[in-house]
Order: sequence, then C-alpha cells, then structure tokens
Amino acid sequence: MELEAAIDRLPIDLLAHIFVLFTSFTDLAQAGKVCKKWKQGVKESLARKQNLSFAGWKMDDDSTSRLVSHAYNLRKLDIPRSRWSCQITDAGLIRISYAKCIGNLTSISLWGLTGITDEGVVQLISRTRSLRYLNVGGTFITDESLFAIARSCPKMETIVLWSCRHVTKKGLIALVDQCLKLKSMNVWGTRVPVECLNNLLIMSPTLQIKI
Repeated sequence: MELEAAIDRLPIDLLAHIFVLFTSFTDLAQAGKVCKKWKQGVKESLARKQNLSFAGWKMDDDSTSRLVSHAYNLRKLDIPRSRWSCQITDAGLIRISYAKCIGNLTSISLWGLTGITDEGVVQLISRTRSLRYLNVGGTFITDESLFAIARSCPKMETIVLWSCRHVTKKGLIALVDQCLKLKSMNVWGTRVPVECLNNLLIMSPTLQIKI
C-alpha cells in the first residue's frame, strides 16, 4: 500500500490558512486544480478574507464575480483599473451584487473602470447597507448612481467622484441631503459650479470638499 504524502494529510482548515497567505490569484487558481481537497481549501481561504484587491491583475467579469462569491466575510473590495485593462462591465457588477458579502461591505473602489455605467453601479449599490467608502472616480456614472447611493448608503462617510464629468448639482445635493454621515467628497475634475459647492457646505458645514 502506498504511503500517503505528508501534504495530503494536512487538514482542510490548515490548507485554507496556508492559501490565505497567497498573494497571486493565478497561484490560488492553480492550487484549486490540484485535487478536491485543495479546491475546498482554496474556497475556505477566500471565505476568510476581509479585504480583496484586484489591483495589478487582469480581471474580467467571470473571474472577479467568481472570487467575490466565495468571499463570504469580505468587508473591503478593490477593483481598480489596471495597466492591463481590467475588463469589468455592468454584467460583472450585477453578478457581484448577488454575492453574500455585499450587504456587509464597508468599502468599494471601482476607480477608473470605464466599462461600467449607472446600470451596474445602481444594481451593486442598491444591495449594500454598510458602505462607508466608495470610489467611482474616473467612471462615466451620472446622477442616477448618486441618487441610488443617497437612497441605499445611510452610513456613507467618504465618496470619490474624481473626474466624474456627468454628475450634476442635483445628484450632489441628493447625496449630501440624505447621507447624513458624509464627511468627505472628492469632486476634482467634475463640471459642478463653485456656487453649488458653496451650497453643499451650507447644507453640511463640516463636509470636506476636495476640488
């Protein structure tokens, strides 16, 4: 009878602890293909993650939504544009919105994702309840997304709208009016007039507006 290899005797719990230390999603995917036990270990390692960042990785709708779906305890999700052109679209955001972790997310960054629109952002945001930080800078969102944020994110503290040229004063007013815990707003590169920003400060004197 063949002797079982030492690594094959490792319990799934310990394998998951090892896989949590992996920083490469490619290595994690390869590990999941070794055997059923390792595949389960990879899934459990994702379930333990509270922070997930795809910065620097070439991701698409399928790979991103699949990984997020296993990260049950996720609190921070970072999907920024990378130099390899992160191919995330509205379809990906919609799939991500059904992940079990979405209601518990406190931070989401979608910085520079030019393939997303209000359709995906509204769907994602409407399913959050604990969001405190949101970065949608460099995207093509409009007031429709800001209205959704105002309705769904009562705990919002910081929002980055850097270079979001399609948002207007109506969206910003709704945001400040309904997100009563809002502390900081980055509106650099937007087309909102200074008069509107002054009115926002009248509505919320402690709000920090970065321009």
